[in-house]
Amino acid sequence: MNDPLLRARAGESTAHPPGGAGDIVWHPTALGKSARAQQKRQKASVLWFTGLSGAGKSTIADLVEQRLHWRGCHSFLLDGDNVRHGLNKDLGFSDQDRVENVRRVGEVAKLMVDAGLIVLVAFISPFRAERRAARALLEEDEFFEVYVDTPLVVAEERDPKGLYRKARRGELKHFTGIDSPYEPPERPDIRIDTTALTAREAADLVVRHLAQAGRI
Repeated sequence: MNDPLLRARAGESTAHPPGGAGDIVWHPTALGKSARAQQKRQKASVLWFTGLSGAGKSTIADLVEQRLHWRGCHSFLLDGDNVRHGLNKDLGFSDQDRVENVRRVGEVAKLMVDAGLIVLVAFISPFRAERRAARALLEEDEFFEVYVDTPLVVAEERDPKGLYRKARRGELKHFTGIDSPYEPPERPDIRIDTTALTAREAADLVVRHLAQAGRI
């Protein structure tokens, strides 16, 4: 008796041993991301903002989302600090936890793309391998790596949260750029030189790139 419903009616257990590969099966749905995105008159995408702490990722991403909103686009911003208040509040800042931080957010971004949204991710995401893994979750034309390029000395001068000062005093361990490495993108889809562009100019650049790519 192989039918689970018949087995249940006959009083047999339908439980499977936990952890088996066959226990979890992807359930297809009638509506896919293309239909959801078409309803929103856009192409679902991820804008992945990466850069040092204090580079301006969150500021620029927020301005980009405002511009998309004004254009009638449907978007959502996943900010690194905000996500650590909930989804990732159990994670620290070791290399292992940073990897898991990015992995979880990559999976959330993928779900939001499946919902037809334009997703903005503002995370330091210091390691190239993890950013590549996030890109690999999506179709190639759905992912845009946005490198907010700010020299360490400039980021330290800004230091809006005082984090660099704490890291220099040894009060913060595993701080990117001080005692933990940052691996800059080798071929980002969009590079923003924050020493040459204002945040508003950078946001305009990103929106133009999306438009030229036919995503909006």
